[in-house]
Amino acid sequence: MKTETTIQGLSASLNPARSARKIIGFVPTMGNLHQGHLNLVREARKLCDVVVVSIFVNPIQFGPNEDFDNYPRTLEQDQQLLADVGCDIVFAPTVEQMYGNKPRLTNISVSGITNDLCGLQRPGHFDGVAVVVTKLFNIVQPNYAFFGQKDYQQLAVIRQFVQDLNIPLEVIGVPIARSEDGLALSSRNGYLSEQERATAPVIFQSLKTAEQQLHAGKTLEEALAGIRQTLTDAGLVMDYVEARTPELQKIDEFNQDVVILIAAKLGKTRLIDNLQIKYAAG
Repeated sequence: MKTETTIQGLSASLNPARSARKIIGFVPTMGNLHQGHLNLVREARKLCDVVVVSIFVNPIQFGPNEDFDNYPRTLEQDQQLLADVGCDIVFAPTVEQMYGNKPRLTNISVSGITNDLCGLQRPGHFDGVAVVVTKLFNIVQPNYAFFGQKDYQQLAVIRQFVQDLNIPLEVIGVPIARSEDGLALSSRNGYLSEQERATAPVIFQSLKTAEQQLHAGKTLEEALAGIRQTLTDAGLVMDYVEARTPELQKIDEFNQDVVILIAAKLGKTRLIDNLQIKYAAG
């Protein structure tokens, strides 16, 4: 496995694969990797001849009060994990390599689907994601790019600008990786105290309960109210508990497939999760 820190070095490493028309898979990350990230690499390995993973903590997607400076940077550990699951090239650029020394005057905004949910709580976040992911797509030029479904809104944003800008690749969403107790794997889980970590699985439990209630005939609003009550009783402070269509349109009735999305704070740690619930007519 190679590690490249410059765009030029990465291009040189990928040129033989491009010349041979090999299929290139790409997994963008901010490092501090866990099994969820490694699952993305495993999926990429199944479909692709060459797998590239980027490790870059992107400053422009962090808000003023967010944890850019404190975000864990664990490159050596990440490299070992990636080597073990079959990554071919790690791309670990500096901020200067990605953004240069001159002011950035170009922005990428996806309207509509970024106006609420995490977009409302984190203004500018998805613009920062769209810019860095577009830059990485241009640098790597993969055939496939792999993203986890835990960041459901982010995945929808990336699919949208890939379609709108005719970026020639296929975006593949990979199911959420979970601990045995159901907690969605996240780099932020490391911020939880022991007691908070014991409480956190209530998020997924509340989603599964809502799924059972919907299939038993409860209304969508009743199911969402149940989640809110359960999380509040467990001591979480909610940013949102919302139901959407798979395309993130608002929905009031369970008369088609639905995604329930949650963002909530447990102590100082903001956790997100979601569950896609199938609608069975009749």
